[in-house]
Amino acid sequence: MDESFYKQKFQEAVDAISGREFKDAGLTLSVETILESVALKIYKPEWSSNAGSPVDASGRIFFSVWVNEKAIKEEKLYYNIHALKLRNLKGYKISSRSFAEEFRTQFEKHRKNWENVDIQYGPLTLMQGWLTLNPDHIKNDIHSLADQFLRISPVIDQVLSNYQLKP
Repeated sequence: MDESFYKQKFQEAVDAISGREFKDAGLTLSVETILESVALKIYKPEWSSNAGSPVDASGRIFFSVWVNEKAIKEEKLYYNIHALKLRNLKGYKISSRSFAEEFRTQFEKHRKNWENVDIQYGPLTLMQGWLTLNPDHIKNDIHSLADQFLRISPVIDQVLSNYQLKP
């Protein structure tokens, strides 16, 4: 995999995204190399067990778009939403299975907007899908996926609110 090529394309996609809308929604965008993959991660610091280091927090919710050697061979650009160790989120009492079920119920209203998406996973992967990988269109595809996530991110906030501890 030409890591520098994909990292550049992912960064170009992020640079072309309207940062204002994401900032207004409280979302942060980050391009990273992780587990031999180039990935865009979109998250809210408050969706993590450590708001000071949300990318590395043990408990966190995030959207990612990624490519790696396997994805390139399959000609796929993958995306998903992960919900890791939700019991570690401060101020919430969350069962990962219940959270995943509630999210997926709400996600059904938006499912038609997500190409090749599946929700038949354990509670850590709320949904996952893929687009056909076309290096000439990757910037636009990443941008489109990020915008789609921006539109459904309130679903995560809504479902999280059901698990918030009362003061």
